[in-house]
Amino acid sequence: MTTSLAVIVPALVALAAAVAVAPQDPQPGYRDTPRLPDGWRVHDADRPRPPVVEPGPAGAPVPPPQDATVLFDGSNLDAWTGRGDKAQWLVADGAMQVNGTGDVQTRGEFGDCQLHVEWCAPTPAKGDSQGRGNSGVFLFGRYEVQVLDSWQNPTYADGQAASLYGQKPPLVNACRKPGEWQTYDIFFRAPRFAADGSVTAPARVTVVHNGIVVQLDEAMIGASTHRAVGTYAPHGDKGPIRLQDHGDPVRFRNLWIRPLDTTRPAPAAAGK
Repeated sequence: MTTSLAVIVPALVALAAAVAVAPQDPQPGYRDTPRLPDGWRVHDADRPRPPVVEPGPAGAPVPPPQDATVLFDGSNLDAWTGRGDKAQWLVADGAMQVNGTGDVQTRGEFGDCQLHVEWCAPTPAKGDSQGRGNSGVFLFGRYEVQVLDSWQNPTYADGQAASLYGQKPPLVNACRKPGEWQTYDIFFRAPRFAADGSVTAPARVTVVHNGIVVQLDEAMIGASTHRAVGTYAPHGDKGPIRLQDHGDPVRFRNLWIRPLDTTRPAPAAAGK
């Protein structure tokens, strides 16, 4: 069978035009940001995305242990402040929801801790990359574990769900579908500072996302920031927990926190 040039040539022209207008850089991210200590750029478009690992099915809320402080039990926002003194997020069906009234943060302050957070990306999903189900959990109001709908939603690796934002991608992508409840268990050791304000020990973070370890005793470079390398500024040994209003109606439920005693002395050597 033969095909005339009258058919082939227009097809080739159309193909060439399609290639010319096709996006040359389909991976979200940046190539003009400063480099992190590990060599990658902040929000690097070329940084490999973590592999996807499907977590187990979502379950009932995890009850707080005996020594935990309940930050939100589904009934009110008395433990939180917002713009001014009172948090304005919507409370309904046992959850609090971002509604465009700004970030909220705890009235109490906490140091080394285990923080349990349950969150849910909105459905139907809207937007893509950083514009889909975006929020964040900030320890001391400045060290962020990213909240994002990362289910079939490519973005730069250090900005997807459970990343230490702008610093460290998660080991794997353990996100559930939008509309399903997700869990973070965050184990946080605050940074230590000398009297002159220099850092003697960085903040260290372990994150378990939907039962899967995705950050393991990672040292943070400094406070979380966008398109820049984070730095440290001296602060006290306790700080608030902040939840971000990034414009997407992300929901949170069942938040609790418990102190971690990381200053216990080592046991005496045997025979002493």
